[in-house]
Amino acid sequence: MTTLSDTQRATIRMFCDTVVPSIERADDPDGLWARSASELGVPEAVEQTLLGMPPETLEGMRQLLDGLARSGFATQSQSSRELTLKITGPAFGVAAQAGIGGLIKLVLMLTYALPDPATGRNPNWTSLRYPGPIAPPPATPKKITPVVPEGDSLELETDVAIVGSGAGGAVIAAELTRRGVRVVVVEAGQYRNEADFFQLELPAYQQTYWRGGPQTTADLNFTVLAGATLGGGTVINWANCLRTTERVREEWATAGLTDVATDFDRHLDAVAERIGVTAEASELNPLHERIRAAARRFGWHTQIAEHNVDPSKHDPATAAYYGFGDQAGAKQSTLLTYLQDAADGGARIVVGTTVHRVLVEDGRAAGIVGAWNEPETGRSATVTVRARQVVVAAGSVESPALLLRSRIGGPAVGQHLRLHPTTGALAIFDEDVKAWWGSPHTLLIDEFERSMEHGFRLEGSQYAPGLLASAAPFTTARQHKALIEQFGKVGGYLARIRDHGGGRVVIDADGQAQVTYDLNDPVDVAAMRKAIECLVRLLAESGALEIQPLATIPAWRRGDGLEAYLQRLRRVPLRFGGVSMFTAHQMGSCRMGADPATSVADPAGQLHDTPGVWIGDASAFPTASGTNPMLSVMALAHRTAEAIADAVVPASAATTV
Repeated sequence: MTTLSDTQRATIRMFCDTVVPSIERADDPDGLWARSASELGVPEAVEQTLLGMPPETLEGMRQLLDGLARSGFATQSQSSRELTLKITGPAFGVAAQAGIGGLIKLVLMLTYALPDPATGRNPNWTSLRYPGPIAPPPATPKKITPVVPEGDSLELETDVAIVGSGAGGAVIAAELTRRGVRVVVVEAGQYRNEADFFQLELPAYQQTYWRGGPQTTADLNFTVLAGATLGGGTVINWANCLRTTERVREEWATAGLTDVATDFDRHLDAVAERIGVTAEASELNPLHERIRAAARRFGWHTQIAEHNVDPSKHDPATAAYYGFGDQAGAKQSTLLTYLQDAADGGARIVVGTTVHRVLVEDGRAAGIVGAWNEPETGRSATVTVRARQVVVAAGSVESPALLLRSRIGGPAVGQHLRLHPTTGALAIFDEDVKAWWGSPHTLLIDEFERSMEHGFRLEGSQYAPGLLASAAPFTTARQHKALIEQFGKVGGYLARIRDHGGGRVVIDADGQAQVTYDLNDPVDVAAMRKAIECLVRLLAESGALEIQPLATIPAWRRGDGLEAYLQRLRRVPLRFGGVSMFTAHQMGSCRMGADPATSVADPAGQLHDTPGVWIGDASAFPTASGTNPMLSVMALAHRTAEAIADAVVPASAATTV
């Protein structure tokens, strides 16, 4: 059954208009209050989203919709329907609760992010004073020509096959190519460049993010964001370039990567130079200025982040959209740097290809095999790359899944997953703080990272209507519209810990990756509790009139007792149904180390149990980096590339290339 029933469609429409109804209000100059979700085409978009889900997930949503219909949902009053949404999930179990919560977030995301096909703008943006796209995509030609299968199969032979083209895979590809090594890069995502970046949330999620946008962990505790495009996360991250700290380097050295404590700067320096790390593109918006002043009054240490940006192409107005791809070509992602270097040096690149397994013969790497798909035509082909060296750099969720499907890597595969658990809070101020303007991650408060072994950072966030609307806790439709109406005066800020404990990646019966992570490590619980408290105090000191943590607790309003409020906030559980948490940094699930029982790869990056297979992404981290991981990933990959080159080319020849 590939469609929904008429009853299910009607229930979706009523659900959407319960979450975002038409509300009569005298002061409504732009129609925000009167505009319902159905007027914006949200029910139809929800239906298409549901039909694109895996069969078992779709069946669960069908059952949920049928249950709502049987309860008389369509005939209830607005307030009764809102109450039904609150009690149905808990009453019918975790799956129903997740379904209700997920649908609410989807409706809110679409209501405030779905562009009108005729104008390219969402009608609500006028009231929100959100600029939306400031320019159409430029007609920038694609400078890399991927290899395309001519029939139903493609077979390539090379020295090194690299799975993944993000921060790690791209660096290894370029460094090996520069040394004369033959390389094939295989990427699951498609090739998108400046011409494909519309400065819109929904197309960006659908085209460049893992599984089409925010995904929940199997235990529902976290939302996972990761890149899935040629260039990986470097194409859609927020451009922060933070060096691996001395404390973390010493941890990694203790795990067996001894040279990282003494000889890592040259790798960091090399990649920083190639991607153009600079402080010349780090303006503060009014929200950042307020927060920096408040932090200084507390005596907290702040840091202005450097970015991998070409200053000659930088514009703070376009930098606001870094998370949706950079139209200006200012952000020096691996797509514009290392991947281009590799392609110019003769590396072959295949996109749209999911690698199913690593080929192993006589106990060592022999290549990879996967499936290529062309979305525009529906054409598919089998891709086989024969190689004596394989680099697994598909990200810290997909890399362990690939090893598990291939039955290599040992007992630690998928274990020790770090996520940099992150939550946040929204604050309403008495003026427009232009939180959407400029690079999202410019101001960092690292006071508690410096003073705690497993501490936390407070930092800025990408700011857009759909993201804000779906992140804000939903209690009633009126309350939510009242918050969104203040969009220009709302600023969001994040709290992110360097986790001590960890989660895991497993595969399901179909071989697909599943992530679980329960934040229950005592060190992490203490750090997250303190981080949330400091975040609320910081926003209050910044002049916030109202603060809404991303948690199931009413907002704090100026005049309320702050200490009493924080005491209540400490009782909200750090899990699904309590504090909302997400991750944009996945690490450690195929970590390097000296002990095969607790690590997947040796200190150079090669699997303990399968010679010729190397780990080349953040999954290789022995522990969480604490800082935004891109620069650390690239430097570690630069280091691993040297070891791979020595394995491919005799030492005497390598010195002459």
